[in-house]
Amino acid sequence: MTHRLPPAESLTVEFKSDRKRLPDAELVEAVVCLANAEGGELWLGVEDDGTVTGLHLEHALLAGLPGLVLARTSPALTVQVDSVDIGGVRVARIAVPKGQTEIATASGVYLRRRIKHDGTPECAPMLPHDRASRQAHLGLTDTSAQAVAGAMLADFDPLERERLRQAVQQYGGDRVLLELDDEALDGALGFTARQPDGTRTPTLCGLLLIGREAALRELVPTHEFAFQVLEREAVRFNEFRRFPLLKALDWLETNFRPYNPEEELQVGLFRVPVPLVDLASFREAVANALIHRDYHRLGAVHVRLDDAGLTVSNPGGLVDGVTLANLLTTEPRPRNRTLADAMKRIGLVERSGRGVDTIYRGMLKFGRPAPDYGRTDASNVVLRLPTEAADLEFRRLVVEEERRRSSELPIDSLIALAALRELKRVSADELAARIQRDAASAKRTLEALTEAGLVEAHGNARGRSYTLSAAVYGASGNKAGYTRQAGFAPIQHEQMVLNYARQHGQIRRAEVMELCRLSEGQAKDLIKKLKGRGVLVQHGERRAAYYTAAT
Repeated sequence: MTHRLPPAESLTVEFKSDRKRLPDAELVEAVVCLANAEGGELWLGVEDDGTVTGLHLEHALLAGLPGLVLARTSPALTVQVDSVDIGGVRVARIAVPKGQTEIATASGVYLRRRIKHDGTPECAPMLPHDRASRQAHLGLTDTSAQAVAGAMLADFDPLERERLRQAVQQYGGDRVLLELDDEALDGALGFTARQPDGTRTPTLCGLLLIGREAALRELVPTHEFAFQVLEREAVRFNEFRRFPLLKALDWLETNFRPYNPEEELQVGLFRVPVPLVDLASFREAVANALIHRDYHRLGAVHVRLDDAGLTVSNPGGLVDGVTLANLLTTEPRPRNRTLADAMKRIGLVERSGRGVDTIYRGMLKFGRPAPDYGRTDASNVVLRLPTEAADLEFRRLVVEEERRRSSELPIDSLIALAALRELKRVSADELAARIQRDAASAKRTLEALTEAGLVEAHGNARGRSYTLSAAVYGASGNKAGYTRQAGFAPIQHEQMVLNYARQHGQIRRAEVMELCRLSEGQAKDLIKKLKGRGVLVQHGERRAAYYTAAT
């Protein structure tokens, strides 16, 4: 395999000069630093600015480097070393895997790679809270289940216990919880941990849900949240709080409601509310931020409404195994499992763990753009819900279809309809990227919508594409839109190609595709048909081929 030198250092790329022979200790520390982040490549023999200066003579025999790293890391880390020739200068590329726990040098040094505020990488010491955070990120520990040093049962607030019981009733939680006394409830929800001497100590989960505010301030200093409203850069609301989570969610929703106007849509005999932000999405987004934040790191959960939308952000990036490319399909991997389970049993978040679906549904069913997680990085999860004007006809379509089914549309079907509304025409491959599944799953979704009469298929299996159906376009009063998207009858395609060839002297396959809005396979079939009838003549072969109208 040929390896290319990256253009610059990054979170996963480190350059190390070897002109004066890089000491073994520094080499091992650089490897540990990468392993405790996302893994990556250590290029030995390259200066910080990317200048290639080559290996020191004592590092010319690369066979010993993997053994050196293996012997001087704990737990032992296996790396792959390759010799790379760059412009006649030999350097070493050391591929470092992502550590599945914290990695130290044999002398007990813990380091991690991170990005500084100016966007450049650095190697920084891993402090105790960094190590605990890493364990939680990898799913090796559950911080919310651990006893909090210095906490006592008296730090629990009876009023918050009562709020919890009311929440179970209000949100349809696990009603078994209502039958338990305080001690049994604490055990069922993981609010306390039993000590060796038999006493019970509050856990982080317990303090966060039913702790007194004073105790939270003292014992959980990382817990903080803010609600901000900005209007044309003017600050209309900006307050920070440290309430326990049930009170926090009530407070946030109460203060958000005045800024969340709604209109009504008449669908048959029913009036359907159309809010600026769907409240189910709001609750799920805010609860997720409070539940899944990294409680080892300082920084508030921010809930901010501005002219463009609602943004919810929390300290701590996505946990290991969850990426922007699999948010919709991966199995739930909560950073704070005990806290997440407690919130599910109370009924405050999606019981299945598919809260992201709820957030997507609350956006797409109103014809608004999908939730935007694009600003998420290794340090923060940032969710943006655009507050564009709702598409009322699209909302009507969704309501009527769900009433016909007596159930909600599957989230993949809702994403498909939203994609067709936006793009007008999609293929199974194009939809697959949006639903984060394979093309076969996307095709099943589109075919099911076709059977329901909401979508129409065009073309053969190889070049099959889909549009919203004539009935859907007609219901919205946009019959011309259907005609434009559905395209023309085959006889019209033939005439268009021949007219183009006569007017311009020739036509190529790409021009047939663009002119008739056909896939490559469909264009090939059309050209083959016209050639077979002798009305189109081919000149040249393959990529150089073009066609003229027969005289």
